[in-house]
Amino acid sequence: MRSRPAKVVLTGGPGGGKTTAADMIGREFPDSVVVLKETATILFQGSFPRAGGPAARRACQRAIFKTQVELEEAVAAEHPDRVLLCDRGTLDGCAYWPEGPEAFFEALGTTIEAERARYDAVIFFESAAAGGLEFDRRNPYRIETTAEAARLDTALRAAWASHPVFHLIAHDRSFFGKVEKAIATFRAILAALEVARSD
Repeated sequence: MRSRPAKVVLTGGPGGGKTTAADMIGREFPDSVVVLKETATILFQGSFPRAGGPAARRACQRAIFKTQVELEEAVAAEHPDRVLLCDRGTLDGCAYWPEGPEAFFEALGTTIEAERARYDAVIFFESAAAGGLEFDRRNPYRIETTAEAARLDTALRAAWASHPVFHLIAHDRSFFGKVEKAIATFRAILAALEVARSD
């Protein structure tokens, strides 16, 4: 029997539409899922520094990682019968760490395998920047250039792609098309989780 609620991570490069898609999935499956807001945005909204040199960026990623872990624990305790849909996961920080992924894992005392294993499935929302398209800049916490967003998208995909339940939602000029694919993908994940729970 499962000892914790199932967790699905919705990740991808900046400007992919993850947060809006997560909200739409939450609305589509209100009795099955609870959506966890992006930890970085929670911290930045609380005045945690967004930019800075390498030392500040490392401090930022440590704070995001540790807060993400505790946020998942708190929400799981409050909603033991719901699937947790996480807007980004603990593995994402490896793409933002100044010295690269290996230094991130060493600093946090973890491994890429351990962080992938925290989640039962991955829905990867490819950034518009990966297709050379400009992305929505209304989020004040998205400060990346299009080139930086494309680089982060590639690094995040490399980190997550080996997860055994990895689903790619490719960039699309139609955002609604991406959301429809994400909802269909999440519905299939829910069905698979139900089968696994009954076995």
